Amino acid sequence: MDEVPQLGDALPLVPTTSNWLDVAMADLDSVHADHLHCERKAAQSALSLIRSYPEHTDLVEAMARLAHDETRHVVQVAALMQKRGQQASYDHGDEYAAQLRTHIRKQDPARLLDRLLVFAVIEGRSAERLGMLAAALTEPKAAALYASLADAEVRHRDIFLSLARSIAPTSWRARATELAAVEAEVLAQHPVMARIH
Repeated sequence: MDEVPQLGDALPLVPTTSNWLDVAMADLDSVHADHLHCERKAAQSALSLIRSYPEHTDLVEAMARLAHDETRHVVQVAALMQKRGQQASYDHGDEYAAQLRTHIRKQDPARLLDRLLVFAVIEGRSAERLGMLAAALTEPKAAALYASLADAEVRHRDIFLSLARSIAPTSWRARATELAAVEAEVLAQHPVMARIH
């Protein structure tokens, strides 16, 4: 699969409100605990695509690499938590992601397109919020880690968008816009919490 730079303009996500950052900064332990599970679930999502679509060679290669990245991020976030003397906690689920997944159509090829685009939306939102945290954190190593993770999420978003474009060249952009609008509605109804989503 050819690398496609910065496809994010096809995914017009509404900006996160500033009160999310206030809530997140007031309870960084909760943010880190949630972030650990977000990275784990991102790896699992990538691997689930390999399981579901082994015949898509480009997808298999891209998702294997992405899952590797996300697993490395789990290790990095776990190390940050250990440095802070914080233990990992139970995964309380992600209602935001669950609501987005209800909009994935049931039959392929639409199902594959929607899975790729929902994952792109989640990566895009994660990138934005990790970048906000990076800019706000005062501890230099933690800020640098979050900045690097934000950059990685942008790359992952664009991988999903590139795959979506390759499987549905005439319809992917319109569907991406639709799902971005769905995500805006989900966020509007979602309580602001000290979590990545």
